[in-house]
Amino acid sequence: MPKRSIQRGRPTGSTTYEAEPAIAFGTAVREERTSQGIAQETLAHLAGIERSHMGKIERGEHVPTLPLILKIARALKCSSAHLMTLTEAKLAESAPSPD
Repeated sequence: MPKRSIQRGRPTGSTTYEAEPAIAFGTAVREERTSQGIAQETLAHLAGIERSHMGKIERGEHVPTLPLILKIARALKCSSAHLMTLTEAKLAESAPSPD
């Protein structure tokens, strides 16, 4: 019997997209961007990504990778930790309250 090779990546049928964290991160980025008076297109340019991709991130349609989070934070002149803190606060706001 031939040796079975190890398959890389996630298992068939699984998904890495989780809507809640994606939406919370996108909302945090949008709020930080608008509080600084930066246009979405300008932020995308500063971060070195496509404007349409930035739109997907802000709408929570895409979960950015760590390098992309770092680029966005640098473009916003804040730390990635600050963006994560804002994201965690958004997640806490949307969590159901324990009864």
